[in-house]
Amino acid sequence: MLNTSGEGFWKMDQSGRIIEVNDAYCRITGYARDEITGAHASKFEAIEQTPEAIAAHIQRIVERGYDRFETKHRHHDGHLVDIEVTASFIAETNCLVAFLHDVTERKRTEETLRVAAATFEAQDAIMIADTKGNILRVNHAFEALSGYSAEELIGKNPRTMQSGRHDKAFYQAMWSELLDTGKWSGEIWDRRKNGEIYPKHMTITAIYDGNYQVTHYVAVSSDISQRKQAEENIHRLAFFDPLTQLPNRRLLMDRLQQAMAVSTRSGRQGALLFLDLDHFKKINDTQGHDMGDLLLIEVARRLQACVREGDSVARPGGDEFVVLLEGLSSDANEAASQTELIAEKIRNELGQPYVLKNYECRTTPSIGISLFRGHLENVENLFKHADIAMYQAKTAGRNTIRFFDPQMQKVLDKRAGMEADLRHALEKRQFRLHYQVQVGSRGKATGAEVLLRWEHPESGFVFPDQFIPLAEETGLIVPIGLWVLQTACARLNAWQHDTLTRDLTLAVNVSAKQFHQADFVAQVQRVLLESGAKPSRLKLELTESTVLENVQDTIAKMREIKLLGVSFSMDDFGTGYSSLSYLKRLPLDQIKIDKSFVLDIANDPNDAAIVQAIIAMTGALGLNVIAEGVETETQREFLDKHGCHAFQGYLFSKPIPVEQFEGMLREERGFT
Repeated sequence: MLNTSGEGFWKMDQSGRIIEVNDAYCRITGYARDEITGAHASKFEAIEQTPEAIAAHIQRIVERGYDRFETKHRHHDGHLVDIEVTASFIAETNCLVAFLHDVTERKRTEETLRVAAATFEAQDAIMIADTKGNILRVNHAFEALSGYSAEELIGKNPRTMQSGRHDKAFYQAMWSELLDTGKWSGEIWDRRKNGEIYPKHMTITAIYDGNYQVTHYVAVSSDISQRKQAEENIHRLAFFDPLTQLPNRRLLMDRLQQAMAVSTRSGRQGALLFLDLDHFKKINDTQGHDMGDLLLIEVARRLQACVREGDSVARPGGDEFVVLLEGLSSDANEAASQTELIAEKIRNELGQPYVLKNYECRTTPSIGISLFRGHLENVENLFKHADIAMYQAKTAGRNTIRFFDPQMQKVLDKRAGMEADLRHALEKRQFRLHYQVQVGSRGKATGAEVLLRWEHPESGFVFPDQFIPLAEETGLIVPIGLWVLQTACARLNAWQHDTLTRDLTLAVNVSAKQFHQADFVAQVQRVLLESGAKPSRLKLELTESTVLENVQDTIAKMREIKLLGVSFSMDDFGTGYSSLSYLKRLPLDQIKIDKSFVLDIANDPNDAAIVQAIIAMTGALGLNVIAEGVETETQREFLDKHGCHAFQGYLFSKPIPVEQFEGMLREERGFT
């Protein structure tokens, strides 16, 4: 009978030796019968592990005749089994008998229940509902969150706590997701018992039975009122002026972008009005900043009263305000007239007396206006034009209105024409590469930097500072940059077969837009393969702003390109936001000292100190260093003396076409 029982059984003498054991105990512990019979109980006991401890426990059982306790036994594979023991001393046989019950599952269940009970009374608000959504149970945290007691909620539907902020479609989508996936999580607004509407984050989970049928829903919620308030405060600080509560420059720029997009679609004109208060500084200085602040607040109020619904008023800072008008006439002259009427209304309104805490004062606005339609101008330029017009109004005697100078518009028209020409320059083969030599300390040419030139059929050579920014803005820099790379690599391949030029390196500038193209690495690899150029002779120059745009992406791309054998130089070093923290992570080979530091290196102690620091830092990082803009022997000697032994500048040669460059090499044989 003992062998068919589900409970384990021991018969043990008073010394702790097991005399008899049943099959059930063998199954519980994984041992064979002959491994247990004759063994000491300490072999299996995990709590009372020594024979002495077990002997003391046996003595207590002998004295009392009976004991019931929980312990742990070692399984044959090493894990522990929770055991409930009922032991008795049989005086007639002078032995102990013990029934041993495996309670591992029961203990696990108890632990689960303890965790569930603790979780239910945790800080998060918990509500349990049936399949119809009726509330069955809530915890204390839910009572505190909602303001309702459990008695008031049980049997009710949660819709009694709805805030009214969500429409029917919101709840339909919630239930659709819950029924489809068994879970919904998101932010929701509810109403407390006292009527207060508050935000909370809620996760609803469906509970299933063994047949995968929903039996309950459990909702866990947390109050996010403080987080929402903090987010709102951060948003307000980021996008609104704290004094006047008007949009700040950042939000204004965003709205202007949107207005330009709308204008593109509708064909209607818009206008930007830049206002500056005349003689505000005098009021601020004589009456104090508090009075000045009151004046700014009142000006903001009057401005808002002057504009139409849908227009925007902003305060970029100081005593300057900006008004953005949208939806004007599609005819430029009519739009100008409409804008002038609103500007006059503003000028008259702001010119009325101000009574600020029993102090009466007057101020007038100088107003500059710039019209726009679509994206013919970028945001920054449009802002700049309105600012220029405002200063023209100041110059004209203050308290007046000026539109952006038509002469300035002619300049803009010229720029638009240049953009149109630039779009065709590549296909019409109007670009040229010029080469500016780079030399070592002995004056020997080590390579050159390739510099782009545009030979316009009518205007002649166009300076890079005129068309490169335009190419950057329009995105044309990407195909142009690829052409430069292809042409430079083709030149490297041609030089490889000439003893005069085969050891030269070519440095190619790479723009941020070009470098951050998703396929830039593949482009470089393809150009090298197609041209046959040696990768070790190609050096890519990146600016600090390029690498800072996305440091992780930059590092990854640079490492991939370096695996091809290409080297990297950081251009214009020291003019950006350099820091060792990122510089030491970049797989650079060279630092180029910007010409602005080299220019006055012999006369300006600050420039001299900066250059020496850059040289020392590059040495510490194991990088090469080269200086650009070297125009005098004094500059070269200073650099060479302090550890910079590579140079580029007019002292050696200006940028010249390749034919002249190669001729110069042959004539001067290394500039010695």
